[in-house]
Amino acid sequence: MTQFMDVHHGMKGITDDQLKQAHKADLAIEKEEGVHFERAWADPESGTMYCLSDAPSAAAVRRVHERAGHKPDEVHPVPLSIW
Repeated sequence: MTQFMDVHHGMKGITDDQLKQAHKADLAIEKEEGVHFERAWADPESGTMYCLSDAPSAAAVRRVHERAGHKPDEVHPVPLSIW
């Protein structure tokens, strides 16, 4: 499994509740694609949302988000990270 960071644009004005609902929609179907969404962040002012996941491929991440109703604009592998 690889970690991926995906980016959504055009979400200007997103609320805390909307972010939670979008994340819940992903979690409800993620297992069907072998994906696990770890966390999501959003900036209501710029309209940018970021999601971190473990997945078998960028395509799997993209499919989950599309099915959940919020297609990502970008999906990037994250080969290195520190916590």
